[in-house]
Amino acid sequence: MRTTRSVPARPVLITALALALATAGSLLLTPGAAGADPRPVTREGSAVDDRAAQAPASATRRALTADVSTGTTTRAYPRRLVLSPDPENPGDASLKLGLTPYHAIAPKLNALQRLGDRVSVEVTGRSAGGHRLYLVTVTAPETLRQARAQERMRELIRDAPATAAKSLEIKRAYKTPVFVNNNIHGNEWEGTDASLKTIERLATAKDAKTRDLLAHSRLYFNITANPDGRIAGTRANANGFDLNRDFVTASQPETRAMRQIELGTQPAVLLDLHGYVNGTLIEPTTPPHGENYEYDLFLKNTYANALGMESAVNALGYTPAKDGVEAAQIPFRDQEEGWDDWPPIFTPQYAAFHGTVAAHTVEIPLAVNNEEYEELPVPELRRRSAINTAVAGAAIGATLTHVREHRGTLITDQIEVFRRGATGAAQVPVSAKTVPGVPGIGPEDVYTTRFPRAYVIPPGGARTQRSAPAATRLVDHLIANDVHVTRATRPFRLAGRTYPGGSYVVDMHQPKRGMANVLLSDGRDISGKVSVMYDISGWSLGRLWGATVERVPSGSLRGAPLRAIGEAAPVARVPAHGDLSLPLTDPREVAALNSLLRQGVPVRRAADGGVVVPASARREARAAARTHDVSFTATRQTGSAPLHRLRIAAAVTPGELFALREMDFDVTPVSTAVLNAGFDWSGTDVLFVSAGLEHEDLTAPARRALDAFLDGHGLVGRGATGAALNAAAGRLAVKPVAGNADANGVVKVTNTGGITRSAPDHGFVYAPLWFTDPGPDVRVEQSYAAGNPLVSGHWRPLRDGTGGPAAAAGQASVVSGNHTVLFGTEPLFRDHPKGEFPQVARALFTVAHSASVKESG
Repeated sequence: MRTTRSVPARPVLITALALALATAGSLLLTPGAAGADPRPVTREGSAVDDRAAQAPASATRRALTADVSTGTTTRAYPRRLVLSPDPENPGDASLKLGLTPYHAIAPKLNALQRLGDRVSVEVTGRSAGGHRLYLVTVTAPETLRQARAQERMRELIRDAPATAAKSLEIKRAYKTPVFVNNNIHGNEWEGTDASLKTIERLATAKDAKTRDLLAHSRLYFNITANPDGRIAGTRANANGFDLNRDFVTASQPETRAMRQIELGTQPAVLLDLHGYVNGTLIEPTTPPHGENYEYDLFLKNTYANALGMESAVNALGYTPAKDGVEAAQIPFRDQEEGWDDWPPIFTPQYAAFHGTVAAHTVEIPLAVNNEEYEELPVPELRRRSAINTAVAGAAIGATLTHVREHRGTLITDQIEVFRRGATGAAQVPVSAKTVPGVPGIGPEDVYTTRFPRAYVIPPGGARTQRSAPAATRLVDHLIANDVHVTRATRPFRLAGRTYPGGSYVVDMHQPKRGMANVLLSDGRDISGKVSVMYDISGWSLGRLWGATVERVPSGSLRGAPLRAIGEAAPVARVPAHGDLSLPLTDPREVAALNSLLRQGVPVRRAADGGVVVPASARREARAAARTHDVSFTATRQTGSAPLHRLRIAAAVTPGELFALREMDFDVTPVSTAVLNAGFDWSGTDVLFVSAGLEHEDLTAPARRALDAFLDGHGLVGRGATGAALNAAAGRLAVKPVAGNADANGVVKVTNTGGITRSAPDHGFVYAPLWFTDPGPDVRVEQSYAAGNPLVSGHWRPLRDGTGGPAAAAGQASVVSGNHTVLFGTEPLFRDHPKGEFPQVARALFTVAHSASVKESG
């Protein structure tokens, strides 16, 4: 497990307290705040993901195709939905803890709806494993006219914030949206049960405060964001994905459902209930802070609500001596570093870009998962779960109190977030003056950025030498994240440059400029800011998704021939005559190729790195172009070696498995255990190894079978595990050098080989690796750029000075030879760096089809 060092609490200055007391009406300061947990903060996962993926192909297909409805039909409240029951599952992991099993949720929600007219239930989609995702809304009844008025006011806040700021109707009648997200990690259960208890109380409470809350708020509860994991007792969903790392990519149906809830409800306040940190950890976090959102407004409201939650949790009366429960902690105040809010992959950080001004990860205290779940007696597990449920309930209750007492400030600040974006206003750096009442703000907390005037995304294709499918994918992803995109109806000039007609333009004077910038910008090298990061530190879609993204720092869009769009223009095209060429520069093109090979189409490799499809397969090509939205061109090339559909054995991470199947490869997951059980290699063409397969742990028969397979077949390896198998099998004569295992980010690379032909000049690393001392038959396909290759992220040398970006500069990052390709980068990481995927596809085809990888160049 990765940990940060213990650090002293930040000093609570007398002057800050005096100022805070002067503004107590808006900040809810309470005396006697709890001190820091003296133990270090524990990270949620290891630096290197070495789990072998086991997700079934059916789950991957569901995640690729499943989505939630984006319809905007307004309905009154309550919205009655009678849920059919799920089959009883005695193996549901929740049962051991005395918590609500998934199969009991539907009957429970039916019963809650019958309690009165305040509770509504909707199904927002299905999980990767096929389970229903439930959203519960609790609010005072609304007529259809009232519901439409709420929708109109919500849109006014987002799209016309200057007008909304002056609206008396909004001040008087708009219902503050609150989103409580539960169980995003499947083996962190208790938020679900706390929410069910809260809903039941709100459904029937007659007191004036509850009536006032529901008359002026809509409370949205995502009952279980990860039913697959809840049932199985796993952190991940059925595809093996940590959903709280997926918001930038949105590869999973559960993530897309949560995204749609946030877009549709526009919450001002969000709780994301997790476990387990003792004492209860309540956001806001330590530095570094996300530079793209309006952190002054975020910190002001998040810290104020955190104080209320801290007070409520501590008021439960649990103690270390009696219950094993430490006092609650607020990392911003109580820790120096190690629990940051830098990347937008976490639920609260993602929500901030959609106008959420108070957003919290809350880590409830007592561990009941993993080793504790297996080893502790049931009575102790249930005691802990009961305490955790009470703590989660206290956090929810305190938040609802805060919303009831401060709804005006919350909505005013949400409007201000959108106003700054729409007008291009500068961000406001945090300080004791700009965020009064928050103690301990220092220069280490100041993170701002300069937004460009616009981004331009050329349409791609032959004219720009970049992937047209990549441009359409990126544009559609921006639109799915509620970023406004326009398209040029003809060529135009901007800031002294001419752009072709069809180019996409993202005007950065828009309400959600932060969302646009966090996705498209390069990011920042923050290696010098903190010693360690909680998770990834770089993620740029502009650099990693394969499209050309041009930053326009200044200029005017006035008069530009731009029209707003709701989706990217399709690129599917097949010429009417001649043989066809298909490039392999995008995962959609690889998927199209694999679909043709599946049908037995005689495809040949082309000299330019693409493939040649015969004119006789035009019908199949047209179907593939429509399905995958790719473009074929006419060609006079005849092609060289024929390709056949590959059967891949893969000891890889869940994200890599998902990416391979996204490209429509036929993949069978393997691992050390699978091979030791007796794996039949006869149907396999190539082995891809990055995780979960250790040569020294194989039984003698399994090792002999693997060695026999490798004697005549290809190997693709990634990272330390792939390099170790290469060494054990005596394939490529190279020396792998491991960089700092804590490092990650976007790096600049130089492509020199056939495997990396037409690849972007940027890659992604996570625990980077490089290769030295190459033998005579080793080809360098790609190298880290000279100087400092890190563009954005966090990559420091180790204490002895080794393992840093300077040591990697100029060194080989991808090498090939002898039916083998080795990657030191992470081209398939969490299904994210889409522009890097084709490197792996080419590697697989090359080692499976070539007598020597050197021929690929």
